[in-house]
Amino acid sequence: MPSTEISSNLLQGGIVLINKPYGWTSFDAVNKIRSILRRHSGIHKIKVGHAGTLDPLATGLVLICTGKMTKEIHRFQSLEKEYIAVFELGKTTPSFDLETEIDGEYETAHITSGLIEKTLEKFTGEIDQVPPLFSAKYIDGKRAYRHARRGDEIQLPASRVSIRKLEMVKFEPPELVLRIACSKGTYIRSLARDIGLDLGSGAYMSGLKRTRIGEYDLSKAVSPEEFEKIFA
Repeated sequence: MPSTEISSNLLQGGIVLINKPYGWTSFDAVNKIRSILRRHSGIHKIKVGHAGTLDPLATGLVLICTGKMTKEIHRFQSLEKEYIAVFELGKTTPSFDLETEIDGEYETAHITSGLIEKTLEKFTGEIDQVPPLFSAKYIDGKRAYRHARRGDEIQLPASRVSIRKLEMVKFEPPELVLRIACSKGTYIRSLARDIGLDLGSGAYMSGLKRTRIGEYDLSKAVSPEEFEKIFA
């Protein structure tokens, strides 16, 4: 399809499957797509938004909606998500990921594949999950991560989430790789914390890739650079 036709279709309303690079925010991806479409079409006012935030330290699928499809963002946000997550056992961080420094180290020699399988069963299905303090949740009108960075002692309320699949892909101590299919609002970082606690070792999330949103798969996504080349 010619680039002019692609641009025209997206201006009217479409979905772009982007493979978000490490270190980018979801808004970085939105701004990149908007910039490319503006430059190619000559139109400044273009509606572009993303259907679900992916943390800067995570990679993988982000749905970018354009034109009239931005009205459907809420529908895409409610779709099931699937991830490949890497947990580092035996260590913890305040943010439950690599955003902050390690603050605790624990024994892992007692952890076996069998013990992990039993633990994963406990977290499959409907569970109550406390979001990370280093998150975008609001507390008293401010983002939770702002309180966390100031050292405020606060507690976020638990939310009900659904984890349909929690599958061990690989276990090479101290690294545990999981495939996770879950509902909107699930924090994989919190899952790392909770699984680590249940294993008696502590854990933090050292890597995360979103591989699917509903029927949309990462294998069909393009990088921001590949999207830009379409219009070169």
